This record gives sequence, C-alpha cells and structure tokens, in this order.
Amino acid sequence: MALKTLAAALAASLALTPAIFAQNERNPATPLIAFDPYFSVWSMADTLTEQNTKHWTGTEMPMRGYLRVDGVPYRWMGRSPGAVTAADQTGLHVTPLQTEYTFAAAGVRLQAEFLSPSIPTDLELMARPVTYLTWHVAATDGKPHTVELYLGVDARIAVDTGDQQVAWKRSRVGGMEVLSVGSTEQRALARAGDNLRADWGYFHLIVPPEQQASTSTGVDSAAEFLKSGSIPQDDDLDQPRAANRAPQLAVAMKLQVNGSTPVERHVGLAFTQPLVIEYLNRSLKPYWARNGKTVQVMLTESMKDYAAVVSKSDAFDKQLAAKLEKDGGPVYARLATLAFRQALAANGLAADLDGAPLQFPKENFSNGCIATVDVLYPSSPFFLYFNPALLEAQLKPVMEYSALPRWKFPFAPHDLGTYPLANGQVYGGGEQTEENQMPVEESGNMLLMIAAMGRAQGDWHFAKQYWPLLVKWAAYLKDKGLDPENQLSTDDFAGHLAHNANLSIKAIDALGAFAEMAKGVGDEKLAKEYTTASKEMAKKWIDLAKEGDHYKLAFDAANTWSQKYNLVWDDLLDLKLFPASVKNTELAYYKTKLNQYGLPLDSRKDYTKLDWELWTATLADDEATFRMLVDPLGKWLDETPTRVPLTDWYDTKTGKQESFQARSVVGGLFIKSLRQQGLRRK
Repeated sequence: MALKTLAAALAASLALTPAIFAQNERNPATPLIAFDPYFSVWSMADTLTEQNTKHWTGTEMPMRGYLRVDGVPYRWMGRSPGAVTAADQTGLHVTPLQTEYTFAAAGVRLQAEFLSPSIPTDLELMARPVTYLTWHVAATDGKPHTVELYLGVDARIAVDTGDQQVAWKRSRVGGMEVLSVGSTEQRALARAGDNLRADWGYFHLIVPPEQQASTSTGVDSAAEFLKSGSIPQDDDLDQPRAANRAPQLAVAMKLQVNGSTPVERHVGLAFTQPLVIEYLNRSLKPYWARNGKTVQVMLTESMKDYAAVVSKSDAFDKQLAAKLEKDGGPVYARLATLAFRQALAANGLAADLDGAPLQFPKENFSNGCIATVDVLYPSSPFFLYFNPALLEAQLKPVMEYSALPRWKFPFAPHDLGTYPLANGQVYGGGEQTEENQMPVEESGNMLLMIAAMGRAQGDWHFAKQYWPLLVKWAAYLKDKGLDPENQLSTDDFAGHLAHNANLSIKAIDALGAFAEMAKGVGDEKLAKEYTTASKEMAKKWIDLAKEGDHYKLAFDAANTWSQKYNLVWDDLLDLKLFPASVKNTELAYYKTKLNQYGLPLDSRKDYTKLDWELWTATLADDEATFRMLVDPLGKWLDETPTRVPLTDWYDTKTGKQESFQARSVVGGLFIKSLRQQGLRRK
C-alpha cells in the first residue's frame, strides 16, 4: 500500500460526502466499534466480507450487512451466507475516530462509516458508549437504482459466551426505535478475568425516525431480506434463548438513487452497563451516568447530536492527521492513527462517588490486571498529549490504594486487581510478600508520570496531595535504584534481571523528576538533595554500563545491549542528567541491529515491544534517524501474518505476534508528538 501524503490525508479527513478513496489499507486489524474492553468489535481481515466481525479477543461478535441492488443481493459485512456475492471492497481508510469502507456493486457505490467520537478533550462526548454507523449510497453508472440496505447484529455482542441465555425487546425512545438485547442473569461485576466478554449490560440498535427504516427481532430476518428486501413484521417472542440461537436485531432501509448525489442513512450502536468498575469494594457507575442520567436520555442526546458530532469529529481528524504527519512522517502518522482508539478502548471510564472521572486500564491478553502501573506508564504519552486530566483520573486510584495501611511496602504497587475489580493487588506477591514485585519499576513509573503531569497541568496539586508517598518512593529509589537487585521490570516476559541498565536509567530520571516536584511543592531541602543524588548516579551509570561503542543490557553482562527507552524522559522533562553522547552512542549502535520489522528489545531475543521502539526512536534529535528506526514498522503493518488489534510484542524477523493485543500501551506511540509539543501546554 502506498502511504498517504499529507495532501491525501487532509482531503480524506475533509470529505463530508462519499468519495472513492485511493487507499485500501491493510491493517493487522481494523476497529469498527472501540469503546471499552467489553464494547469492542473489529474486522481482522483485509476485507469486511472475508470474516465475521470479532471482539478484540478474537471471539466472534457477528454484525452482518447486506444490500440489494435492483433485487440482486450482495454482502458488505460478514462472511455468511457464502452463497451471496460479496460486494467489491474498493476502499478502506482509518482516521483516529473513524473507519470508512467503500464498496461497489452493480453500478452502485456504498460507503459505510463507523464513527466512535472519542475526543479526549470532551469527556461528555467521549464517555457516551455510542458508535454511529452511517451509509452513503450513490449511483456510479448514471442510472436509477433501487437499493435496499440491511444490518443485523448478533446477540453474542452482549454476552461472554454464545450459550448464555439472552432476552430482547423493542422500545420507543424519543421517537426512535430501539432494539435491545442482554443476558437474562445480569450479574454486574460478578466476574473478573482476561479472556472475557461482558455478561451484564445491554446492547442497543438505535434507529432515528427520519431514517425511514423498518426494524425486526424476528426469526430469519436476514434470509427474508435476501429473498425479498423486507424483514419480518412479527418479533420473535420465544425467549429467553441462548445467544447463538437468538434472532438478530435487524434494521432494513429502502432507497432510490439516481446519479452521483449520495443518499445518507445512519443508526446508533450502543452498549450500556449500570455499573462498570468495582473500586476498593465500591461499585462505580459509568461516567456518563454520574448525575443520574438515564439510558433513555443518553441515547436520545447522542442521536440528537449526530450532525454536530460528525462535524466535530471530522474537524478533529483533519487537525490530528496533519499534526501527526508533520510530527513524524507518514509511517508514524499511520501507527498513531491505528493506536488512537485502541489506547482509549482498553480502559473503563467510571465516576467516583463525588462524580470525578476515574479511568482504569485493562491489561488485555497479558493477565487481565486492572490499573497496572507499568501499563499506565507506557500509555501516559497519549494522555499527557491530549488531556492530562485523564492521566490524573488513572493515577488517583493507584495513589489512594497506596496510601491505605494494607499496602505496607516502601515502593509503589503493580496493580489494583483483575479487571473490572480494583480491590487490591493480585500480581506477584500481592499484598503479602515482596516476591515477584516490581519495586524499582513501579516507583520510578509513578514519580515520572506525576512529574510530567504536573508540568503538563502547570501546577503541582497532585504531588502536594500525595507528597508523603512520593517522598517514601524517592527514598527507596535513592537506596535501590542505581544498581537494581534481581527483579522484574515492565518487560517481565523476559524474566528477572539483576543490574538492569535501562531500569537504572528509570530510577535516576525518576529521582531527577522528584527533585523538580520538590521545587514545585516548596521543599528546597529535598530538591537540593535529590538533584545532587540524581546527577551523581547518572555519572556512575555511565561507568557501570559503558561497553565500547554502546551501553550494556546489565552492568555485569559483557557483549550485551538493550534499548534504553527510559532515557526519553531525560529529554521530555528537560532533566539533563545524562550527556547527549549517551543517547547518540546508543542510536548509532541501534542502526546496526535493525531487522526487517524493527529493532529487537535487547540482545537476548529477536522480539521487540512496539511502544518502546517509538520511545527509542524519539531519542533521536534528527528526523533521518527517527524515520530509519520507525519505517520498518510500516512494513510490519503491511506484512505481519498475525491479524489482531495492534500487538505490542512481536518478532522483528517474522513479524508474528508473541502475545498481548488490543492493549492501551500503544498510547505510548504518541511520545513523538508529545516531545514535539512539549509538556508545558499553551
């Protein structure tokens, strides 16, 4: 695929009416619905008709799309029934907020657009669990055509497994038709785990009255539509039933097209839950419902605002596309665009008891942990760049937990539990022992993130609120951080490692960051102490890590190397603890270690981490070096054989996924734009 030029990106993002896109992008997976770990549906193939749509875990959540052109049926979404001809997919274009497919069939062009308006600076809009699906239909042969459209949503979209019993209903809300389905048990917050879908809450298909559509929860609505263009008038009342045997929620529309002027129709796709997170044994509502707002009101507002939301989203996409291209070039822009919705959709957004936002990431396909500090850390550039208040919403639960008497360790915790239950650490030794903890890792992460957030917000209110904890963690790093003991780091899949040079950098920069916070809160004594300590430790680090033309993986490991991605904070926070020669020496060495799909994490294996690759590349002061390190990732997007939402752990020689997918850590890709913008916001 030819990478888009800036002009093409702007043209695409400006398009408010259908266009024939030159792009037919090949992504590892393409987001259709991306809201949170439960409401998440993807296409994991080159075309939308090659496979059924799936949850981010790979479990099928089929949405089926058909059209009839002058009575002849075609598929535009889903692989079944295979006897029905697939429309020709002529375009696929992904923007930060939208996924746009274009199809051709019998002289008609169909454009289907999935819009998840997750604009991080607009929490009211971002918090709504609604994705808009819009169709634009036009003739391409100059002839009039009768076109009938169909969308059917499988009941499995609202449950964990297909054998769970579901019930469905039809409602009238604000003049709209709303078809809903959900499990009969509705066990809110009853289960925690990784490879799970929600089995509480309700999926809603929302059809505004002006769409001139018919709706159905009848048996065999798809078969009837393919045969006649209509759907059953009678709803199926034989319920409850297993989700994989329940009728589809279906909508059908009949259009007359004549010429290239498009006819537009749209619907809403939503998933609502009364409770979303359990935090320290308190059940929290979704953020959108914090003031008592009902599902009915939220859905009505969402559909009433459709035109304004589309306009605002188009403007956001246009501005961000241009900025990403300017910041890092076309490959960087493409990577960050694919990462955008994923970085948000791996989080649950809840309201605290006072209505304040609290955001909780899920460690997807890692171990399912919630509020993992070394997941918050790599994703933090996204939130620092777009809206630091969202990073504060993520860090506050960690700090509140750490301040409790039950957390008895002198270092920061790893996690708060297993999603969606944030009731206390479960990783490693939990609350009982230091065994398999990440003491230097997590303490350094918290100090760096809080310092960066203070810079971005322009004040130190958060540091002041939790100052005793920060003092304790800084003292721990001063004692243990220069030459870490045999322990895990965020790259725990590589196992324990003593004398970890990259982990030592994190501790040193974290102490420099703590000194900056001490100045901010007015503690000059600590500021002076830790400024001196961090500078002395940085000098010692150079002597410990130096090995000829590069720096070692571990201080006692000869003939080794590793990405020193933590060094990026020395630039971001303007600490100047390490001379520029350190990063320049490393960057020169990395150029000799590149494989066809990227830079390995270190000398032990060929695998890498996508987020750390961007952090390492961002160390470069010149664009040529940055692009040399990043361009192989564009080749990886085009050629990886693993079709999943962006994995952050893959093999640099084969391009295959090692593990992990759909995680929020890909927010770390925005570190290049964060460095370009700087932490002091205008």
